[in-house]
Amino acid sequence: MRIELPSWRARHVWTRNLSVFKKFFITSILPYFAEPLLFILALGYGLGLFVGQIGGVSYPQFLAPGILSSSAMFAASYECTYSTFVRMHFQKTFDAVLSTPVMIEDIVVGEIVWGATKSLISGTCIFLVIFLLGLARIESALIILPTIMLVGLMFSSLSMLFTSIVPSIDGFNYYFTLLVSPMFLLSGVFFPVDSLPAIVRDISWYLPLTHAVNVIRPAATGLVSWSFAPDLAWMVVFTIICAAISTVLMKRRMIQ
Repeated sequence: MRIELPSWRARHVWTRNLSVFKKFFITSILPYFAEPLLFILALGYGLGLFVGQIGGVSYPQFLAPGILSSSAMFAASYECTYSTFVRMHFQKTFDAVLSTPVMIEDIVVGEIVWGATKSLISGTCIFLVIFLLGLARIESALIILPTIMLVGLMFSSLSMLFTSIVPSIDGFNYYFTLLVSPMFLLSGVFFPVDSLPAIVRDISWYLPLTHAVNVIRPAATGLVSWSFAPDLAWMVVFTIICAAISTVLMKRRMIQ
């Protein structure tokens, strides 16, 4: 089995998904505003009354960047698991695309970039919410939105890896229950990772979402430094590895 480098034809896969998204734009985009607003109001301003400050900021200010980071994770994960699997297995879209000059490698890259685009759309909506609530500085968008795109690429690549191996759509229950949900709870979204037991802190360091939160949370308050570099480098390396593995596995699956 020979693996080719993806080409610019991957953009056609992205464009196809965008065209479908435009048809359901309003119904698709509303949850991006509603869900994070519910979390911030219920937990940030509700539970926050009992929590007080964390790290010198109010609990809503602490929580909002975490919700922003996790929402980018969920947007990419859902798109490149369930949605990609439906296109591949039920709608046979991949088979139709492969009848053109587009290669499997192009499909994988197109799907990953589209998943990252959904994360960026979600992240932009949520950033507007937290900015209007006074929980983020407007200039922080210069750091946060590119980071959200990277988060989207990272989780799209990871999700594509699982999509390339699951035997049925029910298999994604394991991905979300055993991987995504623990990251949601243990990556510093709701409370500082430093407050966890040592062994859990060590585990959380390897969780991709932890590094996203490490960048987005201080950036939201205007704190930008070179300390972001190791987290960003970790995310880039993780993304490249997952994208490469998912390409190999998807090609093996499609040519069987």
